[in-house]
Amino acid sequence: MRLPLFIAKRYLISKKSHNLINIISFISVAGITVGTMALIIVLSVFNGFENVIKSMYHTFNPDLEITVKQGKTFHYSRFPHEQLLNINGVYQLVQVVEEDALLKYNNRQYIGKIKGVSENFKQVSAIDTLVTYGKFVLQEGDANFAVTGSGVAWFLGINLRDIKQLLSVYVPRRGNASSFSMESAFNNRVIHPAGVFSIQQEIDDKYVFVPLRFARSLMDYSDEVTAVEVYLKPEADVNRIQPEVQKITGNGFYVKNRNQQNATLFKVMKSERTAIFLILVFILVLASFNMIGSISVLIVEKKKDIAVLKSMGADKKLVSRIFFNEGLMIGFIGTLLGLSLGFIILFLQQQYGFITLGGGNGAFIIDAYPVKMLPLDFVYVFVTVQIISMIASWYPVKYLLRKFEDISLR
Repeated sequence: MRLPLFIAKRYLISKKSHNLINIISFISVAGITVGTMALIIVLSVFNGFENVIKSMYHTFNPDLEITVKQGKTFHYSRFPHEQLLNINGVYQLVQVVEEDALLKYNNRQYIGKIKGVSENFKQVSAIDTLVTYGKFVLQEGDANFAVTGSGVAWFLGINLRDIKQLLSVYVPRRGNASSFSMESAFNNRVIHPAGVFSIQQEIDDKYVFVPLRFARSLMDYSDEVTAVEVYLKPEADVNRIQPEVQKITGNGFYVKNRNQQNATLFKVMKSERTAIFLILVFILVLASFNMIGSISVLIVEKKKDIAVLKSMGADKKLVSRIFFNEGLMIGFIGTLLGLSLGFIILFLQQQYGFITLGGGNGAFIIDAYPVKMLPLDFVYVFVTVQIISMIASWYPVKYLLRKFEDISLR
């Protein structure tokens, strides 16, 4: 064992002549421990919430979404759909017609968005598992059905048991309308509501799923679509397939993965996570002042020891390394304790969910705070705290070097 590290270890664990030094050292370790523990816990909880939000949006969003850069629609017959289906890993393509619409049910009106999807949508989407009322069916024979978001259903007061009451859908007519009357300015179709789904409030308050043929008839479309959704096989790598799809479709189309489809949301979440991380790092910096005080007081107490080492031939570098190592050991012990305690708390939360949301009254889609531990987060936290410890140890040692020549046995 190297001499500076050996002496630093002895100083750390040996009993001091003044109990105050022991208390300050304990506070230094405790401050680093609590700060480190809070840092890893908060980062893991943010990861958990991000995972929950992604899972909600991933139920609604496809693996890849293809939209045209110029204009609103494109002809599916001219689209290279057969080439896309030949890509290894591509499972299905879903044709989509999406449009803002005025929805009327009974005496109520609501502005929402219809999403017409092709027949194979039910095969690739998990939305049918999130139906809370009725069932997910869009067409049977010649009959068309609508499945509404829970927010839309609530605003319109939809009653699925009343089979006589239909949902009226109005969209602006293509071209110039001859007048401002509803009959001439809007296309109108009626459809049976068959079910209500619940995914996420922003989606539930906006969307109504209808058959593609119903949406095209309403919009006076032939084979036009507003988007093509690409669904991949479970083992497929989206990062490999996305460039291939972009190459086949050409520069006239956007090809977005799930994160890019909700870019604003995930940017906000990333910014919040970074802000919380910096705030907790700042708290750790404040906690490191205890370490500065602990080392400074220890230097004052060990002046006689320093003088003895100096008389034995120790130079500035050796003495400074002793107290620098002392600070690093305090930081290292605090970091290990913080990460260990944080891991235990996070593991218990993962297994038992003892910290709940909303008192378990069903107000949230999850009962307890979600947690997702990432090894890289533990590495980031460890490195960050060690850097803070190094800086906090360096400052009092720098002061010691300036006073080294004045220290003597007298």
